[in-house]
Amino acid sequence: KVCGLMNVQFAIQGEGEAAVVYVLEVNPRASRTAPFVSKAIGLPLAKIAAKVMVGEILSMQGYVNQRIPDYYSVKEAVFPFIKFPGVDTLLGPEMKSTGEVMGVGKTFGEAFAKAVEGGGTALPKDGRALLSVRDADKKRLVGVARSQRDLGFELFATGGTARAVQEAGIECERVNKVAEGRPHIVDMIKNDYFNIIVNTTEGKQAIADSSAIRRSALQHKVSYTTTMSGAEAFCLAVKQLDQVDVNSLQELHAQV
Repeated sequence: KVCGLMNVQFAIQGEGEAAVVYVLEVNPRASRTAPFVSKAIGLPLAKIAAKVMVGEILSMQGYVNQRIPDYYSVKEAVFPFIKFPGVDTLLGPEMKSTGEVMGVGKTFGEAFAKAVEGGGTALPKDGRALLSVRDADKKRLVGVARSQRDLGFELFATGGTARAVQEAGIECERVNKVAEGRPHIVDMIKNDYFNIIVNTTEGKQAIADSSAIRRSALQHKVSYTTTMSGAEAFCLAVKQLDQVDVNSLQELHAQV
């Protein structure tokens, strides 16, 4: 039996009802999430956990109800990719972040926008969007493409992605992949043509072929995401860019 904070790492295989959750490891320690949650809900979790470890249970400390704030808190990881030439920015299970920032807002979009910009990435309000996603994401991409169009972005996409967007009745211009001849998407990124890039991929060869897209985006400081969840969150954040408020932690904690 372990009392106090524990860091649990999971791996999930599959999706939906067929998903299987594996526990990789459980360590009796606080992770970097502990101070984040402490700031989000206004409770000193490390202090509370330390007292639990020496026998002072939660009810003795007066903490018996769940605390749910009326605002959103988003933690964004900061990655050092720009310092390592040739490193692919595609994420995996390994710990690659060197820091974290926190964004708080009345809506998820506002909180996410603050977190992203706090991590050093500027969110564009409009411009040109490049879309290039794996087959499994094409159906989900339609909603993202529609949101980006409504936000005022011009849409550009590689072959199969462009076809999926166009078949949904959304205007989108097709552009060349690197192997399809010049001018191709990497040339266009290097010429600062795009303002946001959505790129998802799978399979060893596809990942290798698209690494130049991600690396060029990083070098030219173009906002990009390699997940559909990130693309959807981006749209919500851009909608909130003109409705961002500044609040102190003291003011926020007073609400809970």
